[in-house]
Amino acid sequence: MIKAVKSIKEVVLTGHDLTLAELVAVARYDAKIKLAESAIESIKKSRAIVDNIVNSNSVVYGITTGFGSLCRVHISKEDCSQLQENLIRTHSCGFGKPFSREATRAMMLIRANALVKGYSGIRLETLETLINMINKGVHPYIPEKGSLGASGDLAPLSHMVLPMLGLGDAEYEGQLLTGKEAMDKAGIPIIALQAKEGLALINGTPVLTAVGALALWEGMCLLKLSDVAAALSAEAMSGIINAYDERIHTIRPHKGQLDTAHNMRELLKGSTYITQQGELRVQDPYSLRCVPQVHGASKDALAFVKEKVDIEINSVTDNPIILPDGDVISGGNFHGEPMALPFDFLGIGLAEIANISERRLERLLNNSLSGFPSFLVKHSGLNSGFMITQYAAAALVSENKVLAHPASVDSIPSCENQEDLVSMGAHAGRKAGEIAENVRRVVATEILAACQAIDLREDSGQLGVGTAAAYKAVRESNKFIDYDKDIEMFKELEKVTAIVADGTLLEAVEAVVDLDI
Repeated sequence: MIKAVKSIKEVVLTGHDLTLAELVAVARYDAKIKLAESAIESIKKSRAIVDNIVNSNSVVYGITTGFGSLCRVHISKEDCSQLQENLIRTHSCGFGKPFSREATRAMMLIRANALVKGYSGIRLETLETLINMINKGVHPYIPEKGSLGASGDLAPLSHMVLPMLGLGDAEYEGQLLTGKEAMDKAGIPIIALQAKEGLALINGTPVLTAVGALALWEGMCLLKLSDVAAALSAEAMSGIINAYDERIHTIRPHKGQLDTAHNMRELLKGSTYITQQGELRVQDPYSLRCVPQVHGASKDALAFVKEKVDIEINSVTDNPIILPDGDVISGGNFHGEPMALPFDFLGIGLAEIANISERRLERLLNNSLSGFPSFLVKHSGLNSGFMITQYAAAALVSENKVLAHPASVDSIPSCENQEDLVSMGAHAGRKAGEIAENVRRVVATEILAACQAIDLREDSGQLGVGTAAAYKAVRESNKFIDYDKDIEMFKELEKVTAIVADGTLLEAVEAVVDLDI
């Protein structure tokens, strides 16, 4: 999964077949993008339709009219270009810290891919400017907050456009510069917007889709790693393998459940630490026995979200739409509701993974439940060991329960009540990303604790083929903890979280085991 994405070096934009893996390759690993030759004709044809509207002085929303509730105001041919620049200058009013580098690249890519389809009336040179910014690493300073996810992501996307005009700020080669300085250093000419172009660049859902799509990718990786964590914990506590028997899952054949049970069997193949039903006990607790049902439900939730993301990153979310036959239709493709609900669902699905992971962590640390020394350290009392890791994990789990409250149930009317129901989709996407970050830390903590517990077992044995690879990767990063005086626990957690975040741990496991998602 990670290795395949890293191997993508170039993505050709057709507007029709961009994948989530390609989006991650561009956003995170700086793959280059290229405009498909087949798209150029439709882009030029769409632009010619806009030019004809302006020259004929026709009344078309956003081209020869004002915006939002100001659509009643007619704009003269002479002012059509100024209208677009004014739009960007006034709509760039976001708040807060900037989006991450990879989120910024993802939203720029999604916007470019929509424009490639030729329904927005943008000039080829304007689209090429956006593509050049991605390829040369000019990343606009885009505040995270300010989008309602309804008439598109207007505020953040306006910040995205500012450097194209020599305005705003942008990061280039690790430095925050003025937009003009960044463009000049990258050798990208400043442009002047013409009719429809400002609206084409900022009307739509690229921001909410970008942050949600990246959270989805993170979640997909974490779901695989949550299976790894559960398998390590099962080995540490002599878990019963029968709970993952294919025969009991085929009679309740939810795909996520089947995939998780398969993953557990593959990860644990060859293990001498796991047990058979009745060998030590009749049943394991839910946090071990019901891993396929719980992890699987989250996998099914994310599969639904991925289906929606795959559609959205190849969709036109502009308004109005310039059709090839010359018709120009005002609609609502900019509305974020089709993604707001899935991204809320994404957050809920991910939050449950942290819930069950924290319960396994507590079981590992609790002497009365696991039989290990209290808090997984020798000489408990003098040493506190992993005691507070469960507190920290519980804090993140509790935070996720608040973050998982759906954003899409909220709406505040805007623009003189012309835009009277909004999606809050950007909030849903950002929350899903925050939840994913918390889940990453909880799962990483469980993995570290499970490896510690395995080392505390009094019997020597063989780990499963997949868990052995995971254990080896962890031990290359983190050593066994003998005494409190030898460590600062937060640094241990940072190290294991780092190999989860950068893909090192998952790559190590997937080198020996094919994991389903």
